[in-house]
Order: sequence, then structure tokens, then C-alpha cells
Amino acid sequence: MQGTNSIVFSGIAPHPPIMVPEVGRDAISEVLGSIEAMAEFTRRITENRAETVVLVSPHAPLERDSFVAYKSSRLHGDFANFRAPETEIEFELDQELLDAITESAAEDGYSVSGLDVRYELDHGSAVPLYFLQRNGWQGRVVTLGYSFLPNEDHVKFGNCIRRAIAAVNRPTAFVASGDLSHRLKPEAPAGFNPAAKGFDEQVVNAIRENAPERIAEIDPALRGLAGECGYRSMLIALGVISGSPQTCDVLHYEAPFGVGYLVAQLTNAQRSADDFEDVDKSEAELAALARRAVETYVRSGEQIKPRADNELLRSRAACFVSLKTRDGDLRGCIGTIEAAKPTLAEELVANAVNAATRDPRFAPVAEHELQDLIYSVDVLEAPEPATFEELDPTTYGVIVEDESGFARGLLLPAIEGIETVQRQVDIAARKAGIPTGTPLKLSRFKVHRYRERK
Repeated sequence: MQGTNSIVFSGIAPHPPIMVPEVGRDAISEVLGSIEAMAEFTRRITENRAETVVLVSPHAPLERDSFVAYKSSRLHGDFANFRAPETEIEFELDQELLDAITESAAEDGYSVSGLDVRYELDHGSAVPLYFLQRNGWQGRVVTLGYSFLPNEDHVKFGNCIRRAIAAVNRPTAFVASGDLSHRLKPEAPAGFNPAAKGFDEQVVNAIRENAPERIAEIDPALRGLAGECGYRSMLIALGVISGSPQTCDVLHYEAPFGVGYLVAQLTNAQRSADDFEDVDKSEAELAALARRAVETYVRSGEQIKPRADNELLRSRAACFVSLKTRDGDLRGCIGTIEAAKPTLAEELVANAVNAATRDPRFAPVAEHELQDLIYSVDVLEAPEPATFEELDPTTYGVIVEDESGFARGLLLPAIEGIETVQRQVDIAARKAGIPTGTPLKLSRFKVHRYRERK
């Protein structure tokens, strides 16, 4: 594992102490969605075998011209300031990685000041780490704070962290701690501003649309109106993920007390290019795009607007999207024989959502199923007329039509249990509702398959 592949997960985590059950008590009923999302957040970090978590908090002590780091060998925090002194978190410091970050930053002219060992972790660090600990993640931690330096320096500092993680070369997750707007309701702690929701919408939409770089372009005036907390954490995260496959996912967003709480994924090693078969890195996002389309729709009811980031996704082509369980059982499959959208990216998103929600053989996919689904995408080449003798179910898919062309059925190639041309044609005809013995027009096509590994 080398280079940016050492970053196995990165994401954004909220830090209101009220999410901690020992602090929030009865009030946690208002933030159960965020609590559950943090459990999923931790699961993804654990599943990717992250040995270290690097976390940046907006509430660490600030230095004007220097980034900061907690340097105690045992990083400790509690919630005594929130009437829960018995609730504690403790992790071992990853001193090697902290040293590498300090050296990498120095190469670019930045300093990292070590905080005195007497400093306890601030709540911006303690809350996300509480949920990592509570949900079973075990590993070492580096906890950082940002500075008063310009925004672009925070992105560059994220680049320094990325280089340091690559140099140490072990699986590492990066967590940007931060809440969004603090002015979403009249009872919000910083007062109410009707424009504040625009900040949260821009951040959430950038992530849902797999374009996190747009966060850096948000109008500074809007940020000021929002009274946000954590924007510079997100800027550092943008620097950290530079060069990594972006597989963004909004796990949850809510604002029950007038403050925006966002749990989101920016990268995930299990959806990187190395986790796809029969596909080069420029095409690796096809199955990841199908996953993101389904997960976003099932969780929010919204269909993403995909960006066509490579030549394949910009092309116009028909495709099928298949969802299977980790045991290999089909959970949904829908596609198009001819392209209906301007780009493959749009075709894929529409078919992925339909496969999850409109396959008449299955009930719509529920949110609890998402973590156990495996995605594959078959991109169809243009079909060509064929005789029965020219078919081969291991190589070609088949399209069968009655003589009028009104009834038409399709079957993809290389389907388990379909080993003969006759069986392939019979099943395709049966799917189209064409009676046995009806004269058929046949076409064949090849597919390019892009699938996730289990």
C-alpha cells in the first residue's frame, strides 16, 4: 500500500456534545440520526482496517501562524465541562505519523506547534473520538488544530498530511471535525439568519454530487452569515484527499437545534480503483457511481446529478445496473437496451435508482440493506443482427424480437446457469412475453462489465 492509497477513509464528523448519550440524556432523541450515522462512519473506518486516525478540530487552541497538535503520548479527554466527568476517551498518540506530518509541513514552510501535555482534548476532538471508541475502533490517533493562516494554506497543509501518510505507509483515516451553520433557527445559539441555510446546502450538495472541491469556492460572506464551525477542517480535508478517488456519501444531515450536523464520507478505500475488476483507474468510478446513486436516493429520496469525469462517462451508451447481496443473491437489475440519456453517467444513475426501487421482482431496497450490497455495471456495445449460430451466451448478450418488433427481450452474457444458446434465447423470449414457436429476430451485443469486489 503506497501513496494516496494509504488514506483508506476520509470524512466529516459533527461534534456537538449533546450527541454523547451521557451528556445529552433525553435530548439525544433529537440527534439519533447523527448517532446512527457515526456508527456507520466508524464501521467504514474499521472495515478498511485503518490503524491510525488523523483528526483536525476547530476547537483546539489556536496559533496565529502555526498549526497545532496534541503531543501527549496518551491522548485523553472527558466531558466534565458538560456534566459528565465520568465519560472519558483515551487513545495512544501515533508519534511516528505526527513527526512525519511535522516534517512534511516544514518542507512547505509551515510549523506544527506541540500543545503542552497538560492540555486535555477539546470537545471538537473528543466527540468524534468518543464515537470511534464506543463503536469499537481501536488504533492510534493524531489530533490537530488549525491556524489563522489564509484558507489556501489550510488546503496546502492537508497536502502535507497526505504526503506524511504516504511516507509512513500504513492504513490511515482522516476525520475533519466540524459543525455547519449555527444560525438556522431563531433558537440557535448564534441567533437566526435566513441566509445561513445556503451554506449548509452548498456543502451538502457538493458532497452528494461528488464534487467536494466546490466547498473551497463557497462565498466568504455566506460563511460569515452562517456562523459556521469547521470550514477550515474541511479545507484541510480537501488537501488530504487530493489525488485520491472521490467516493462521497452523505451519511446524514440534520439541524434539530439550529446548528447543522453533517456526517459524510469523502473517500473510501473499498471503493477505490484497486477494488474493481476488469477496469482501468480512469473507469473505476462506474460501480462507485451506481453505489452513490442508490445510497443517496434510498437515504434522501434525491437523485444525484453526476459529473462525467472521464471519456467513458461522457459517452452515450446503454447500460444495466445489477445489485447483489454479499452472498451472491440478485437484489435488483434494470437497464436500457438503447441509450436514453445524453451521457453514460446520467444513464447509469437513472438505471441504478430503478434497479434499487423499481425491479418488479423485489421490494425496494431499504436503508439497512445498503451496507451489504455489491454493485456491477454492464455497458452495452451497439447490438448487431445475428443468426442463431452466431450467438454465444458466454461472450454475447442477446436481444430477441417478434417479427413486428413490438415485443423485445434481452439477456446479458455470462449468466450463471445459462450455458447454451437455446436456453439463452428461450429465457429472453419468455421475458418479452413472446409465445413459444414464434419466429424471432435476433441481435447480439458485447458488454464491458465493471463490478465491485466483495
